[in-house]
Amino acid sequence: MDTLLAIRASGTTKCFGDVVALDGVDLTVERGKIHGLVGPNGAGKTTLLGLLLGLAVADGGSLEILGTPVGRALAAPDGVAGFVDGPGLYPSLTARQNLAALAALRGLDARAAGIDDVLDQVGLTDVADDPARGFSLGMRQRLGLAAALLTKPRLLVLDEPANGLDPAGKNHVHGVLTRLAADGTCVVLSSHRMEDLEALCSEVTILATGRVVFSGPLSKLAAENRELDYRLLTSDPQTARQLADGTAGIRVVDGAGARYGAETLVVRAPVPALDELVARLVGAGIALRELAPMVSPLEAAFLALTEQQEAGR
Repeated sequence: MDTLLAIRASGTTKCFGDVVALDGVDLTVERGKIHGLVGPNGAGKTTLLGLLLGLAVADGGSLEILGTPVGRALAAPDGVAGFVDGPGLYPSLTARQNLAALAALRGLDARAAGIDDVLDQVGLTDVADDPARGFSLGMRQRLGLAAALLTKPRLLVLDEPANGLDPAGKNHVHGVLTRLAADGTCVVLSSHRMEDLEALCSEVTILATGRVVFSGPLSKLAAENRELDYRLLTSDPQTARQLADGTAGIRVVDGAGARYGAETLVVRAPVPALDELVARLVGAGIALRELAPMVSPLEAAFLALTEQQEAGR
């Protein structure tokens, strides 16, 4: 038993009739990590989250959560909390009453559960006594997170936790999740928002048609991705273009940078070739003012890997 692992799945399968939702999934996630789960609709993300939360059981393979093998009965594993498809709330109850009711259902004393503390953590203290029916989507998501925190989980499983959040609310939730991970909690979150995953996660797993097509650090994903388009702004666009044209593996994408201004180049390159171009620019005394991917490495890899998987079905 590896006490450093929060999740160990080996050959995990799940079918719904003739539909194979998960097809031999292997996954390991360490404690204290924020792990992203990515995939197109129907890839198996919700099914996998449901297995982690005890809302469904696997048909085959093995699954260990927090060092304990998961059995064949529907039950939330000890130390696990979260939500799938949005949090379940009582609309007529206030935020505080919702948490008190959930604490009672879980056999927790309301005072010992620290309701005021979790409301403060998610930034809902000012609306603690307002009915949940009047809450925005983002406020409901934060209340769902507060409910999950009541049990002080060691594995927190969240489905689209940033849905409906404004920038301030998103930053607040990101801060909560980052602090939880720093304290040793494993966080697994599913999201279609690539920028959120890149900001939060050290590792991601990409699912396509029920199979894992990538699992590992974001840095490895970026390195393995063959080519990306980069926006390039320098102090000398004409010379920069000449250097780009003369660097192996670099291709200038004509017209792609027009919306950013005439001085902006867009180059298509793998990472090693881009490194060579940067070195040549610096060596020529050209100031590099901006170098940014047009599409994030995670999004580019997600599209490439899932398209390959779909084509091979």
